[in-house]
Amino acid sequence: MMHTRHVAAPLLFAALAAAPLAAQDAFSWRGRIDSGRTLEIKGINGSIRAVASSGTEVRVSAEKRARRSDPDEVRIEVVEHEGGVTICAVYPTPRNREPNECRPGSAGRLNSNDNDVNVDFAVEVPAGVRFHATTVNGAVQATSLGGDVRAVTVNGDITVSTSGTARANTVNGTIEVSMARSDWTGDLEFETVNGGIAITLAESVSTDVEASTVNGSIETDFPLTVRGRFGPKRVTGTIGQGGRKLALSTVNGSISIRKR
Repeated sequence: MMHTRHVAAPLLFAALAAAPLAAQDAFSWRGRIDSGRTLEIKGINGSIRAVASSGTEVRVSAEKRARRSDPDEVRIEVVEHEGGVTICAVYPTPRNREPNECRPGSAGRLNSNDNDVNVDFAVEVPAGVRFHATTVNGAVQATSLGGDVRAVTVNGDITVSTSGTARANTVNGTIEVSMARSDWTGDLEFETVNGGIAITLAESVSTDVEASTVNGSIETDFPLTVRGRFGPKRVTGTIGQGGRKLALSTVNGSISIRKR
């Protein structure tokens, strides 16, 4: 059973006239999420940074900043559901659009409509809790976590280290991932367009690898049994006994598969 509680946060705003962005202490939340369930953070403009919790409680804080838009117009919503907790930065609904809505996973709608409010999330995640982070303009960083991680952005770097597994996608940014588990199910995909990919895996991993780049190189610390044609820009092969898929793709950047 999941027990959560809201921390009273009356939106204490401190205008910093000398700063290029007006910063505001906007939001804080803490609660318990059962092991195996998911904490999901959804943003649009702003970074998401997560670290391991020293206890069993999830802690989430968010700071809103803006140059011209009104930070009061962006609200932080908490949605508790059977699978865990989803927390979203919900921007004003664009004119003639369906209302923005915070919902888990791929459900819901979030649009910023030329609103320049940045919402930067700071998160503490207990061991065993899955962590999903999605933003558009901002970096995603999840370090020393103890559960599976999924990180998605469009304009920003992704950095993940976890004792679980990880999946990551960006467009303009690098991906650096270190993960301990090697028994993932399904396909494990890491994809960017403008940036390199560096993945660190357990020494005992067995996987089918598909790696491709256009402007960059491909390197691996593991012995690789190549299937089909081998080239500096595209590799298909097997590490260990194979059996589960690891897909790495970029256009402008190099790919490296490292050994823990």
